[in-house]
Amino acid sequence: MKKIIITGFALMITFSAALFSQDHVNKNIFRQLTEELPSPNSYRTASGHPGPDYFQQQVDYKMEITLDENDKVISGVEMITYYNNSPQTLTYLWLQLDQNIREPNSLGSKIAQSTMRNQEHISSIMRYNNHFEGGFRIESIRDAQDQALQTVKNHTILKVLLSEGLAPGKKTELIIKWHYNLNNLRTQGGRSGYDPFENQDESTFAIAQFYPRLCVYNDYGWQIKQFIGAEFALEFGNFDVTINAPSDHIVAASGELQNGKKVLSPQMLQRLEKAKESDTPVFIVSEKEAIENEKSRAENSKKWHFKAENVRDFAFASSRKFIWDAMSVPFENNNVLAMSFYSKESNPLWSKFSTKTIAQTLRAYSKYTFDYPYPVAQSIDASLGMEYPMIAFNGGRPKADGSYDVGTRNWHIGVVRHEVGHNYFPMIVNSDERQSAWMDEGFNVFMQGLAEREWDINQYWSGIPAEMIGYMDDDKSTIVPIMTHGDGLLQGGMNSYRKPAVGLTILRETILGRELFDQAFKEYARTWMFKHPQAADFFRIMEDASGVDLDWFWRGWFFTTEHVDLAIENVKVFEAIYDEKSALRAAEYTKKKLRPHIASLRDKGQFISEIDRDTSLRDKYNNPEPLVTEQELIRLKALGKKFSDEEISQLRKGQKFYELSFKAHGGMIMPIILEFEFEDGSIEEVRIPAEIWMKNHTAVSKVFIFENEVKSITLDPHLETADMDTKNNYWPRRTERIFFDVRK
Repeated sequence: MKKIIITGFALMITFSAALFSQDHVNKNIFRQLTEELPSPNSYRTASGHPGPDYFQQQVDYKMEITLDENDKVISGVEMITYYNNSPQTLTYLWLQLDQNIREPNSLGSKIAQSTMRNQEHISSIMRYNNHFEGGFRIESIRDAQDQALQTVKNHTILKVLLSEGLAPGKKTELIIKWHYNLNNLRTQGGRSGYDPFENQDESTFAIAQFYPRLCVYNDYGWQIKQFIGAEFALEFGNFDVTINAPSDHIVAASGELQNGKKVLSPQMLQRLEKAKESDTPVFIVSEKEAIENEKSRAENSKKWHFKAENVRDFAFASSRKFIWDAMSVPFENNNVLAMSFYSKESNPLWSKFSTKTIAQTLRAYSKYTFDYPYPVAQSIDASLGMEYPMIAFNGGRPKADGSYDVGTRNWHIGVVRHEVGHNYFPMIVNSDERQSAWMDEGFNVFMQGLAEREWDINQYWSGIPAEMIGYMDDDKSTIVPIMTHGDGLLQGGMNSYRKPAVGLTILRETILGRELFDQAFKEYARTWMFKHPQAADFFRIMEDASGVDLDWFWRGWFFTTEHVDLAIENVKVFEAIYDEKSALRAAEYTKKKLRPHIASLRDKGQFISEIDRDTSLRDKYNNPEPLVTEQELIRLKALGKKFSDEEISQLRKGQKFYELSFKAHGGMIMPIILEFEFEDGSIEEVRIPAEIWMKNHTAVSKVFIFENEVKSITLDPHLETADMDTKNNYWPRRTERIFFDVRK
């Protein structure tokens, strides 16, 4: 007993040393995320749900906007009503001035690194140094009493000092007059602006970030990160917007059109009503009508009036080139109008795919989250890929003759699905894109993959673990953890889009399973509809709703740059000896394994052995010994007495014990998924939870008992763990076959 205790104590010391560094820091992969996550409180609970003191501000906007098509200028007057639902008295408000990223000598241009490496870099440098007079021109900011308010500008944010403190439960009003010059999307890039058509005096106007708007204020304080590339953090509110556009333009916007009878013809209104009942697209403006509309240019304007309730932002598009189609997408309590607006240059691609892609996206996303709650969902042809509530600017145009290749088709369908899908994340589940870009992009790519498989089960889908190969095991100086704020990301496409999406796929398919994951993910989505979730809220609610401790996964996948490289290090086969026959089989195997030395093989035929030449030298010991001696059989029978009759009965069935040793070379652990192929052609799959690595993060072993002879073993047979090196996933090892191209 004493010896056993000492041995156990020694093992405990060894284990402790492996999981603690020399400075006594706990390095156990399975330790709780107490250091990484903020402490739960009355605003945000340990279950990931909003607490009793959770609050969020409301901001309503009433705006009159004018689009100057000739001078490419947007101007407007807005009245902001700000409701202080926080427990603090506010003496100032922070506004976002996102257009200031384009003002001369902007912060973005100052901090942007640049090289003369290639044409793309040179073009980027020229865009930053073309002296475009962009940025907001704030003409006035006044309060409800028409008193001018003091302001302090800080690049892309503006501090407005209130004339008196805004107490909890109270509201205040700001009246702002402003204008700015629109950027050319083709030459200056950006998330909004005007998109000119080649060899035409026509443009599509895709307008967003066009008004001063409130920064988020919540239990974390003001979100005042500068706009230098990452996206947005916004408050929910109601919008009442009038847009003055050329009278021959068609205007699409966030929300519902309020004055259709004034801006649409009776025929268009009739078609729109028909579309509300149709499960296939109905043309509100046909291609023929759009072509006719392009032939003249109106001098006067028309007012389009839209309202959008409980949205975090507002955007619109305007063009005389628009073809317009629409169809109905019914849900239990909401009949959604899916609509597309596009030019003749985009046909037949858009008329075939855009609106139907919207409809399928809404159905697929709603199945895994919540029914789409808004009245419309729109796709706008603007050579972009950008999302706003109820409206998205998308790309993909065929060749001049109307033909398109599979890449163009897939790009168009993909960008429509992705940008429309953003209505769920972050337009409704309203995360902070500047702080946690992955909470909208990663979630959306994951959801996009679910929708893609429902569109075409045989196509390549987004969020597949194989997308990580070549990234996670790359030079660690070129990547950062997912939990890096948006502007600090390296390889942002992989880090904020692909890696978190793959992580969710692994959670759903490999760690939790679909039933647990889907229920927990839906709990997160529905809990945080029209609210402001943080990363900790997502981590906690997924654990609370699934009943599974996932801290090891969050830490490895989201907080580090470790990669997955599990390996089958060794395989040993143990076979019981229970009678003379099995003993002979074991001896035969051992004899075959102990092959003669090369010298003995070479000696044969070179000379005659002395005992063969002089047979008098032989005695009984020169005769071949039996493979199993009588003494060995006696020993084996004595050993057999240590097993119970039931165990011996099982062993007599010829069961074999396969001891497998595994290594985690990459630092990121995963469940162990094994596929055993047997000599009779049958296959068995075994799944072992990641907790097998709990007491040793680098090496573990497991014994499997089979009656059939194992022919081969494959680790991660479905490539579901994002394993970076699959060459060590096989037993016996496979020859790596590499193809090289010698064609001209």
